[in-house]
Amino acid sequence: MQILKLLNKKFFLFFFLFFTAAASNEPVDIWNIDKEDNENNNEVNILNNKKNNNSISTDIKNETIVPIKEEKNLNLEQNYLVGIYDPSDNDLSINMWEFSDGEKISKIVKKIEKLNLSEDAKEIYNYVILTNSFPPKKNLSKEKFIEIKIDWLIKNGDLELIKDFVIKNKKEKINSRLLKYYLDQNLSMANLENACKIFSFLENYSDDDYISKYKIYCLINEKKNELAQLQFDLIKENGFEDIFFEEKFNFIMGYSEKNESKISEKNLLDFHLSHFTSDNFKYITNENTDKIIWRYLSSFNLLENLNEIDIEDSEKIISIEKATNNGNYLERDLLNLYTRYRFSINQLITVLESYKMLPAYESRALLYQGFLISKDVKSKIELLKILKEQFDKDNIGNAFNNELVRILEELDEKEIPSNYSDFYNYHLADKKNSNKKIKFNNKIIHQSKLLNYFSDDMDSEKAEKELEKKLKKIKKNKKYYFSTKDIILIESLIYDGIKISDKYSSILELYNSNIPTDIEVMINDGEMAMILLRLVEIIGEDDLNNLGSESLYFILSTLNKLNIDKIRNNIILKTFPLKV
Repeated sequence: MQILKLLNKKFFLFFFLFFTAAASNEPVDIWNIDKEDNENNNEVNILNNKKNNNSISTDIKNETIVPIKEEKNLNLEQNYLVGIYDPSDNDLSINMWEFSDGEKISKIVKKIEKLNLSEDAKEIYNYVILTNSFPPKKNLSKEKFIEIKIDWLIKNGDLELIKDFVIKNKKEKINSRLLKYYLDQNLSMANLENACKIFSFLENYSDDDYISKYKIYCLINEKKNELAQLQFDLIKENGFEDIFFEEKFNFIMGYSEKNESKISEKNLLDFHLSHFTSDNFKYITNENTDKIIWRYLSSFNLLENLNEIDIEDSEKIISIEKATNNGNYLERDLLNLYTRYRFSINQLITVLESYKMLPAYESRALLYQGFLISKDVKSKIELLKILKEQFDKDNIGNAFNNELVRILEELDEKEIPSNYSDFYNYHLADKKNSNKKIKFNNKIIHQSKLLNYFSDDMDSEKAEKELEKKLKKIKKNKKYYFSTKDIILIESLIYDGIKISDKYSSILELYNSNIPTDIEVMINDGEMAMILLRLVEIIGEDDLNNLGSESLYFILSTLNKLNIDKIRNNIILKTFPLKV
């Protein structure tokens, strides 16, 4: 057996520990074997707490005895506190799901996950879904509750959040689907090192052949061939069968010269091994090529040169457009591909009519060429608008986002026709806003230095004095109009305990926000998490800055009533300041 040739003294030690542990049903972590080389003389103490009938675990590595937490007064749901954030991080509660019906939760979660949430909505959704809290007691299993969290992490695709989730919940059995996703996404971006690092944080995880294959390959990549061999032998003893992987394993380890040239697309790791073990790897994409393989090819510079693409191959062109939409080709490269099409002079002169008679991909090429030869801003922006609509129509709008912004920036804003100003401003909004800085305007309450209170740069005593001073001026200047945002800010201060003199009550027109009835009912019932889900649903695909004042009012009033100050403050600071 090959393993016997590789074993040294520390591995004889490992086998001693392994079989000793097996006899006592204790798991062995081969990943930490190097740390355990000098620990064979540790004395294991086994204690019994007769009073509470608790078992005591022995931490050999640290030479400490760690008792299992007393469970007598703990709710069984404690084992299902799975998340990232502590409730106090965002003024939430560990029991925030307690009074909610699981069926209603599932229903609204399905609605939310169908939406393309704005970054603002995502932020709140992350807080409510990924906060450590007990699951609801009615109509939703603990397992399903955790599944909701995992589904969102995968849909959202934030690898840092996923990594944080895995690390902070390493004592739980991490869902294999989430771990596979994390490993594959990192590998698809040519970041094998990042993928492999996750194993150093795992204590327990769902047994899965695919994850085991990754572990073995990571060990080989880290030049830990002996451990890789050991891990491979262990999974083989447990019935692992994978002819393709075994062949690649033996080839990489130097045991065999046999290496089939066939490319496996069964999964991303197999695809990578096909590439890694080939001297002349070549893969031709098509319309059905998986998104993650597209990304892998892009990351490893294995994509076909667009200058060599046959533009008569319609399926190939369509697949390239989709790949660009997914970020695998540069937008500029796709636009350059469009310039290779040959159109008649008549088609270019009558582009606004001619594009309608062409297949979608050719129409986009004609519209882009028409833009390039246009001389005036009106014609240019008209063609750009139609071109963008053609991309969006086929659900590949992301293939023409960055280049559109770049092109629009080059146009003279003064020459933009008024009927295209909305289009122009919409696509340049993020660019323009990023260059704006906050400016205080002390003549308007919601733009004044009172905002510093919500960023913790002003204490309540100072805020009270500042508000008093402003109300005093306003009382003298009876022309001042209290906007909805002014009312929101003042009410938020009042909810935080800041007092206003009775003499100013006559000039304040505080009124009840139009909170939806279902949210009012949930407030009365203490359904904190469900209320936040409803707010996420309401915000949906909109940025907070694009919400009307009335919508903003009831959202912030709701947060005030729930005493969720941190999320409230964040929204106020996003939407109230004057930016110039």
